[in-house]
Amino acid sequence: MEFHIALTGASPNPGVVQDALFDVDPTAVVDLDMSGLVLRVSASATAADLVEVLRQLGWPVAPEQVVQLPSICCGGCGG
Repeated sequence: MEFHIALTGASPNPGVVQDALFDVDPTAVVDLDMSGLVLRVSASATAADLVEVLRQLGWPVAPEQVVQLPSICCGGCGG
């Protein structure tokens, strides 16, 4: 799943978030969009998992800040 989180002030480094997500999904990828205002997360996780990991990092985000994007899977790999 891909998630976008609207940034409202200071936020953890994307690398720190990616490391923290390792236990949920070791293949998770985290970065900032080009504007620097949206944290993008690609992970096999739920929005609730993501909110919990971010809160554990000391970055409380409201569930409404986390937007799950529709899947772009073409199904070609059978997944």
